[in-house]
Amino acid sequence: MDNRNIIIREATLDDAPLVAKVVLMALHYDESHPLYDIFKELAARTDAQYSYCNALVAEVDGTVAGAIVGYDGARLYELREPLLALIKERQGGVIDIEDETSAGEFYLDSLAILPQFRGCGVGRMLLDAAAERAFAAGHERVGLIVDFDNPRAEALYSSLGFERVNPTTFLGHNMWHMQKRKDNMHRTIL
Repeated sequence: MDNRNIIIREATLDDAPLVAKVVLMALHYDESHPLYDIFKELAARTDAQYSYCNALVAEVDGTVAGAIVGYDGARLYELREPLLALIKERQGGVIDIEDETSAGEFYLDSLAILPQFRGCGVGRMLLDAAAERAFAAGHERVGLIVDFDNPRAEALYSSLGFERVNPTTFLGHNMWHMQKRKDNMHRTIL
């Protein structure tokens, strides 16, 4: 970590375009993707999976650097409904998305750091802040998924106390479902 001033804060409505961008980055897309407008609309809502209300934002020296989106896994279907409705309305199709979470965990859905801010500890700080937020809200477990082909991300999550729970598939990718339990919150390796 360098000497930059990094602040983690609750996202605001003004951050909706950033939240949409982060979700797309986590899916390996950018704002040119046809789904960007849908995600931007969802991020501006209060009742959607990718709402700014479910996001934390990192600022580095006063400049937005990245964000993380997370929510109660028990609310997955309710929060996903606006996404499915907009895709059906705008693209005329119905998509089948695997469940990436369930009741019993706070799910960290999307995390992305803008390229110029990678490597300075922003992702680690967002992950820690999101887990602390979940535990403070009464959740016992925080979960996420990571692609088998992303060992660097898995190593980061492991260093923060996340452990493999089971393999899963999401959007055609083989993933590890990982969880951090409240009782091992202080096992973070620095």
